[in-house]
Amino acid sequence: MRWQDRISVDPRVCHGNACIAGTRIPVSVVLDNLAAGETREAILHSYPALKAEDIQAALEYAAELARERVVTLPRAV
Repeated sequence: MRWQDRISVDPRVCHGNACIAGTRIPVSVVLDNLAAGETREAILHSYPALKAEDIQAALEYAAELARERVVTLPRAV
């Protein structure tokens, strides 16, 4: 799995913030929940549109950003 396949940026969705592809769930919401100590299972229960791979993609995206590099995201079509 590539995180780029599960995360999208579209200026028409969530003000252009990175979201889980096909949803209006911002990556930051997933990461905030993890940072608050929520389990993956609890997050999946709270957001039924999410899949386990989406949570992993959010973590990989965050790791990529933490490397302080420019990350290019494909625009949704």
